[in-house]
Amino acid sequence: MIVVNTGNGKGKSSSAYGMAVRALGHGMKVGIVQFTRAAQPTGEERFFRRFPQDLRLHVLGDGDAPQAPHAAQVRTAWEVARRMLRDPELGLVLLDEFTTALRAGLLGGQQAIVDLLARPERQHVVITGPDAPPALLAVAHTVTDMGRLKHAFLQGIRAQPGIEM
Repeated sequence: MIVVNTGNGKGKSSSAYGMAVRALGHGMKVGIVQFTRAAQPTGEERFFRRFPQDLRLHVLGDGDAPQAPHAAQVRTAWEVARRMLRDPELGLVLLDEFTTALRAGLLGGQQAIVDLLARPERQHVVITGPDAPPALLAVAHTVTDMGRLKHAFLQGIRAQPGIEM
């Protein structure tokens, strides 16, 4: 299955990481590529580094919004993701904040769709990020649009460990 968690609300990545935990619990091997995470380690990264035998984790750590100076790093992260998408040992691949890299024009959207569709038959993919492009939504089996009704950030409250990071 291809699962896409999109929208401007909170919980897209949290849901995806929950699926990664669930997959590990079922004995599956998991690959994770974080496309736009802060330079400091997140709680997810700290937790998942405890499973080196069952998990491959690649973190692109130059900030929350990829810009042109980070294009080479995003392309490197995509090459890591492409290798994961070709690996039949991985039961689940999580592409966290992947839609952000697509929207920034740092990756070829059509090639990404081709690579997603060419993955091993029994491999699931979970993709997160706001504003998923229509072509990605079209090939997804499950799409959840997470809307924001209220968010602490808009009230001047900074990101909190255990909640946002």
